[in-house]
Amino acid sequence: MKNRLKVARAELDITQDELAKRIGVSRQTINAVESGKYVPSTVLALKMAQVFDKKVEEIFMLEDKD
Repeated sequence: MKNRLKVARAELDITQDELAKRIGVSRQTINAVESGKYVPSTVLALKMAQVFDKKVEEIFMLEDKD
């Protein structure tokens, strides 16, 4: 799965740490999601989308291999 998390953070001008605090996870979790090493749970993806006021599909996209 690919994501636009880093772009969404830049648009809102927030750091990984600030996003992590807003949704109740570690900065390392945000980093892992951004780098594609970790696929977030549905709840976590929904929380992220809520912070950015976007639909989940605007942040996370399936790849052909998924």
